[in-house]
Amino acid sequence: QVQLVESGGGLVQAGGSLRLSCAASGRTFSNYAMGWFRQAPGKEREFVATINWSRGNTYYADSVKGRFTISRDNAKNTVSLQMNSLKPEDTAVYYCAATYITTYSGRPYTLSYEYDYWGQGTQVTVSS
Repeated sequence: QVQLVESGGGLVQAGGSLRLSCAASGRTFSNYAMGWFRQAPGKEREFVATINWSRGNTYYADSVKGRFTISRDNAKNTVSLQMNSLKPEDTAVYYCAATYITTYSGRPYTLSYEYDYWGQGTQVTVSS
């Protein structure tokens, strides 16, 4: 059974940084794409970033491009999201997600329904 556990959320001032981690277990994730999504109160869950575990390809939402960096650590089986230059509009619950890739096509996985496994979420609050 795949388990994803997020950590690293908290309260930060605008312009500050946070690093989220997602501990993944229950599978060998070399054939998986990992993603970060977020959901603010009253809003739909939205895509933030994704990484192909084995190839390391990354893709970002326009709203976070240049500020956030997704990465994975094969030895620790973790996926991280480094968030810099945070803005109040980044305030949301952040979720880690995983999806099995049957055939590699190179396209990024940006839709929530494409992901099979989800963590419980971690709150990020950015004060102005």
